[in-house]
Amino acid sequence: MEDSYLIQRKTPTLDFHHNGGQNGGRQRRQIWIEFNRINLPIRLLQARSLPQIPEAQDQAAGAPDPGLHPHSRLHPRLHHQALQCPPLREHDHEFDPYFNYRTTVFLTEKGFYEFWNWFDSESWYPLGRIIGGTLYPGLMVTAALIYSIIRFLRFAVHIREVCVLTAPFFASNTTIVAYFFGKELWDSGAGLVAAALIAICPGYISRSVAGSYDNEGVAIFALLLTFYLFVKAVNTGSLAWALASAFGYFYMVSAWGGYVFIINLIPLYAMVLLITGRYSMRLYVAYNCMYILGMLLAMQIRFVGFQHVQSGEHMAAMGVFFLMQVSNFPYIHMHKIVHYMVSIMDNVLRSTIFAVGVGAIALGVGTASGYISPWTGRFYSLLDPTYAKDHIPIIASVSEHQPTAWSSFMFDFHILLFLFPAGLYFCFKRLSDATIFIVMYGLTSMYFAGVMVRLILVATPAMCLISAIAVSATIKNLTQLVRTKSKVAHTGSTKGTTSGKASSKVSSSGKALPVPLDFWYL
Repeated sequence: MEDSYLIQRKTPTLDFHHNGGQNGGRQRRQIWIEFNRINLPIRLLQARSLPQIPEAQDQAAGAPDPGLHPHSRLHPRLHHQALQCPPLREHDHEFDPYFNYRTTVFLTEKGFYEFWNWFDSESWYPLGRIIGGTLYPGLMVTAALIYSIIRFLRFAVHIREVCVLTAPFFASNTTIVAYFFGKELWDSGAGLVAAALIAICPGYISRSVAGSYDNEGVAIFALLLTFYLFVKAVNTGSLAWALASAFGYFYMVSAWGGYVFIINLIPLYAMVLLITGRYSMRLYVAYNCMYILGMLLAMQIRFVGFQHVQSGEHMAAMGVFFLMQVSNFPYIHMHKIVHYMVSIMDNVLRSTIFAVGVGAIALGVGTASGYISPWTGRFYSLLDPTYAKDHIPIIASVSEHQPTAWSSFMFDFHILLFLFPAGLYFCFKRLSDATIFIVMYGLTSMYFAGVMVRLILVATPAMCLISAIAVSATIKNLTQLVRTKSKVAHTGSTKGTTSGKASSKVSSSGKALPVPLDFWYL
């Protein structure tokens, strides 16, 4: 009866061009009431396909849940549909949060082994979907782990509540990581400003609100954590920090496909340090440990598998890894350089040419034989924005893959657009291994954000960190200037004429503290 009712009745047309004024307002209210009356049976039909949850089973057995509204006890699934689906489907144009929630419920009920080998016949109907081999399980495992810990502590929560609040929880953790990252890049002041900026930046808030239960909710935290741990390892040369960065990379691989940005940015950074003469054993330890252990851990994700050694998107990291072994040859034989300088440099040159030649031949043979897969369409689209439109229209048809409009940058970044160039200026003024990394991260992410609108999310942490450096450096210079002027004025008032003459001589000789020229952008 309900199905025939839905088929026969049509949704009224929302035409607001007629009957303006008070009559128009009354008509709009009437149309809205009619629309809700027609939409209610649709909600009832959708509630039938929901999975059975433990609370619903208890209610079916006659044990009412005191947390439910009295009117919802008549139909537990209707209560579940009415209260759970709206926050989980914050964006009406996508159903990923609800699918992630359904898989998380299955994980908590059946266990990880059943989840890893689950064939879902309701997804990709009628073909079905092998869950363990077609998704990144990091989000579901994280929510299930948090749920298990909370239940172990005897807190009465539902897995739905954990899923809804997962993104805000990791957003708060992202602000903490941003503080430590900014402190590692510049100083503690930059870390505080970075934490404040990333907490209120619209570019990150859009994917970290309650109910946005999607991969990006935890992926940005993993992205920033991996970068922070790697930079910490490069600055200290510590093996422990390098291993920690590898585990951070593993979590990023398990959470989101954007890990490809990490596995290409870090080799590019290592290559820049090699070219500019900033190579050190600290970089050698950090990169090799992160790459080897991170690659082995990433292979444990079924959706990734052996792509680290078979995909063209990961070949840059492998090439830099072998090149770094050749570049480390003089450091191993440093004690012989005094006596065998010419012969060692000749051997290094020959080894480099041989390694590059063998790598090029292996890459060509692997690509020609099909063992090494070429770049994907999305990767080509990042390098050539017109590629998807000409060759793969289905990628270009997705709204998130469209080029970013200028207005989107303003809405998502606001004042960060003006602080970003100033932060780059301060980074170039005080170059170090850490500032070189954040400059490369900021420039590459901004380019990719201009090519694809969804990658604004990746550029947001870099914008906040570089802008925080600008704010911190500017305020520090201004406070130093104010303190210097007040100190000079106080000294002149106490010492009288003699100190005044001395200060005039110093100022005339040009030895007085100059006014900082770091405010050219103001």
